[in-house]
Amino acid sequence: MERLRLVFSGSGGQGVITAAIILAEAAVLHENLLATQTQTYGPEARGGATRSDVIIADSEIYFPKVIQPNVLVCLTQEAYMKFYDIVRPGGLLITDPRHVTILQTVDSRQIEIPMHAAVMDNIGDLLVYNICMLGALLALTQVVSIDSVIKVLETRMPPSSLPMNRRAMDLGIALGAKHNV
Repeated sequence: MERLRLVFSGSGGQGVITAAIILAEAAVLHENLLATQTQTYGPEARGGATRSDVIIADSEIYFPKVIQPNVLVCLTQEAYMKFYDIVRPGGLLITDPRHVTILQTVDSRQIEIPMHAAVMDNIGDLLVYNICMLGALLALTQVVSIDSVIKVLETRMPPSSLPMNRRAMDLGIALGAKHNV
């Protein structure tokens, strides 16, 4: 497998760190891959800038920080303005048009996915916004299997929230599949 470097960015409360942890755990625990996950966030727990780096590979990872991601997810305008130019040429930049207005062009595939609107219209609870984003990411990258992520969700989430998380994952997969051409 090609080494995949991902950066998830947004604001505290959107679940970008949780999504990154779930992805890294799925790779390590269920895909027999190696992964690192690091995170940084502003002093405000909710609403502050948040970034989480994930590297997934089938060979040793010597440095856990992502300098130039293959995949960059920006869920706020602030995150977009701060990070849009670090995406690797030919990489993938994922945004949500509710929160991000694309202002710059970069040498990458830029995809706007209306995840916020889809979650509110179909589920009605933004608690699973990050899981919808993770589903869209999986549909676009196939970095790990959906079943591997579901297995991690089953160990990390209360059983009562699993149906809603599964619906959010399926919704994200459907949204991502529309752009995976």
